[in-house]
Amino acid sequence: MQAQIAGAGDVRSRKMFGEYMVYVNDKPLLLVCDNTVFVKMRPELAALMANAATGEPYPGAKLHYLLDIDDQSLSMRVLSVLEPITPLPARRARKPGR
Repeated sequence: MQAQIAGAGDVRSRKMFGEYMVYVNDKPLLLVCDNTVFVKMRPELAALMANAATGEPYPGAKLHYLLDIDDQSLSMRVLSVLEPITPLPARRARKPGR
């Protein structure tokens, strides 16, 4: 997947709950579950993702857009919209003794 979004910034992934969160510039932007890429439904993406399918990344989750990660042009446009509006995650305080 990193090849499809190369140039979007500093891209890394982290395994979470058996699935993966993809971070761009340390911001959590994409969720990968069962080889499907999910994007949080944001008003800023409504026009861009108007024809995209939607689904739940896991039972009980809110609906997300399904992103065709192989469409590099669309993927880069989605990331260029999301990256500036997504805040950095809050740092957690370390527990004593770690």
